[in-house]
Amino acid sequence: MAVVSSASFIPSASATNRRSTSGQKSIISFTSSFSSTLILRFPPNFVRQLSIKARRNCSNIGVAQIVAASWSDRQAPLDTPPSATAGAETAPVVVEGDDTAAGSGSSGNGVVSKVVQSPASLGVGSFLSSDGSLVVHAGERAGRGIATDSITTPVVNTSAYWFNNSNELIDFKEGRHASYEYGRYGNPTTKVLEEKMNALERAESTVFVSSGMYASVAMFLALVPAGGHIITTTDCYRKTRIFIQNELPKMGISVTVIHPADMDSLERALNENDVSVFFTESPTNPFLRCVDIALVSKLCHSKGTVVCIDGTFASPVNQKALTFGADLVLHSATKFIAGHNDVLGGCISGPEKLISKIRQYHHVVGGVLNPNAAYLISRGMKTLHLRVQHQNNTALRMAQLLEEHPKIAHVYYPGLPSHPEHHIAKRQMTGFGGVVSFEVVGDLRSTMKFVDSLKIPYLAPSFGGVESIVDQPAIMSYWDLPQEERLKYGIKDNLVRFSFGVEDFDDLKADIVQALDQI
Repeated sequence: MAVVSSASFIPSASATNRRSTSGQKSIISFTSSFSSTLILRFPPNFVRQLSIKARRNCSNIGVAQIVAASWSDRQAPLDTPPSATAGAETAPVVVEGDDTAAGSGSSGNGVVSKVVQSPASLGVGSFLSSDGSLVVHAGERAGRGIATDSITTPVVNTSAYWFNNSNELIDFKEGRHASYEYGRYGNPTTKVLEEKMNALERAESTVFVSSGMYASVAMFLALVPAGGHIITTTDCYRKTRIFIQNELPKMGISVTVIHPADMDSLERALNENDVSVFFTESPTNPFLRCVDIALVSKLCHSKGTVVCIDGTFASPVNQKALTFGADLVLHSATKFIAGHNDVLGGCISGPEKLISKIRQYHHVVGGVLNPNAAYLISRGMKTLHLRVQHQNNTALRMAQLLEEHPKIAHVYYPGLPSHPEHHIAKRQMTGFGGVVSFEVVGDLRSTMKFVDSLKIPYLAPSFGGVESIVDQPAIMSYWDLPQEERLKYGIKDNLVRFSFGVEDFDDLKADIVQALDQI
């Protein structure tokens, strides 16, 4: 049995090896220093024994699995030059005892490794085509840069990554060695999550960050120059509006605000300004307005303007903005993507030429997604299609019920024929989402009574999780503004935003009906 390692293998695992098995570090150093052809032999079943012992003794199970999986019982030629296998876009996967491996290479310290094809060369789409399969396996079973025999991707908790020698570091700097350097610049656990989102959004590249709001900020500041101009829409998340109104002008960036359906105003703004970015949510918050992504993209691209769609309310299951011509799609992963009301995160997907600019800004400023959060989001994504399909069904049925109820004045939901962009939503969405906004017949106090009479949903901000959540925007998001100011944004005192979770429809229906009976 030969000792194996890999120069192409992501150093998080190597770093873990050194921390977890100091004796192994000495063995490798001895091999590198005295003989490039020295092969150390170990007893039969050493790999499995080490794996079991590591799992018992290491507090971080993911680390133990990496330690065990970084050894192989297969010998390969020792005359391959250093960094021969490096330079692939994604680090090759190191495997144990696989007779079908594509080839082998040598690490910089003379210890041999055997590698299989990189995830990119495996072709995810060749055997995974549906969203249901992609959310479970993309970035993982289809190939990941962490060598492990565990089904789940380990959490790599490290702030920095080490190199075998200076030449390997130079190889890394010049793109011949696939690795990581510092926690702010990347993490193997987060990389798996990014590959999963690439597959789901049909994107070339994705960057995950600490929150959806930071994703918006990073996008604007990376792509809009000082003195530039952007176009956005009237209905949107309030904190995004505050950033656009209060922070961007400090950099000389001006903005045109249009109605989501007003294409004439869009054309006029494009003709009158040198517009860097058109940005909107679709559906929007909280009125769930939809923009015609294909038409907006066509108009903006004729003027060289980048189109960024915040698809948080849709989720990648219901809408794939990039396939309709958008340049970028942004998500608050906190919502439907993670889906369990237990983690913050955000992401932006699109072509590498744009994502690289955002990533470069992100590397300088920070806003890093913690690897533990990356793990939670990845785990949540594996049930994304199941959750969203259930939430779509519940929300549509509930919107239809509410629209007929005498104590409901108006319902906002793109799945209803009464919605002003229903025809657009039908064309570019496969489901209409799990959030319904509606206006109760009554004033602020009667609406408060309705909300307080509900027994199932939590009164809280956010949406998209497995637990139903309800809020009254006039209080939750706009209470610091007087009523006349709230009305400028269409926020009436009787507006309710209801995010349906995965509870049973009949239970939710009974709860809403009894709460309406209280007013």
